Amino acid sequence: MSLRPPTTESPLVRNILIGLAIVVLSLFLLMPLAAVFSEALRRGWEVFLASLHEETALSAIKLTLLAAAISVPLNTLFGVSAAWLVTKFRFKGRAFLLSLIDLPFAVSPVIAGLVWVMIFGSKGWFPPAAMADFFAPLAGLTANIAEYRGFYWFFGPLSEWLANPKIVFAFPGIVIATVFVTFPFVARELIPLMESQGSDQEEAAVTLGARGWQIFFRVTLPNIKWGLFYGVLLCNARAMGEFGAVSVVSGHIRGQTNTLPLHIEVLYNEYQFSAAFACATLLAFLALVTLGMKSVVEHFSGHSASGHK
Repeated sequence: MSLRPPTTESPLVRNILIGLAIVVLSLFLLMPLAAVFSEALRRGWEVFLASLHEETALSAIKLTLLAAAISVPLNTLFGVSAAWLVTKFRFKGRAFLLSLIDLPFAVSPVIAGLVWVMIFGSKGWFPPAAMADFFAPLAGLTANIAEYRGFYWFFGPLSEWLANPKIVFAFPGIVIATVFVTFPFVARELIPLMESQGSDQEEAAVTLGARGWQIFFRVTLPNIKWGLFYGVLLCNARAMGEFGAVSVVSGHIRGQTNTLPLHIEVLYNEYQFSAAFACATLLAFLALVTLGMKSVVEHFSGHSASGHK
């Protein structure tokens, strides 16, 4: 028995729709991407490379990578824990917890940045002066450890920060803002996947005497590994490209608290177009790498075939 085709449009209509989609994608995605690389290389490779090796550019790149290196593992741990909780258990407040997970998607990143300034700013709920008094004993203890026990490379900076615990307009604020805006990516990727898989395999493992960690590492994790990897990819891409929340809490201190997106804005406002587009190519390259890895993940996990994001 021959199967009925899912659509009845003629080949002409189908080709017109495909062509229209290609034209729109070319105008709104490919052409801007090509313009970024073209403008970055307009004055030659020497200017391009010099823009990336400039001291403030290297500081922005280092700060961006460090913020992502801290925020992505934290959100991965949270995302797996939250997905496990809401898919394996039924409890009061579950719907409210799901709404909280989605909150960073609904709140503007600029508002999120203002919230952290209100909490940890000099006139906020936890101003640096109050936290310095609270952390004073701990600052003295870490200073003594650094002086008498070594490990100054770790306890030295920690003691200095505890003596002057600045969060907003400093690196901790950038990390907090990045963690907030990338909060839901891993959890929202895993929750639908784990709900579709159900709990049959975990229940079978329990009947065979497996313990909690054994069930997670030998049953749950292998089933969600591609979804987890995909969520981490999205989380990392957003962490490295975040602008709004980080812009509010960073203070725009050049060479100290400017991440790569903020550094690009500064260069563009100063009419250093070649340097701005040279730095922008790094973020564009990250986007292309993310798309390539996304395709690999979909190939191995069958996301496309299943219709899962």
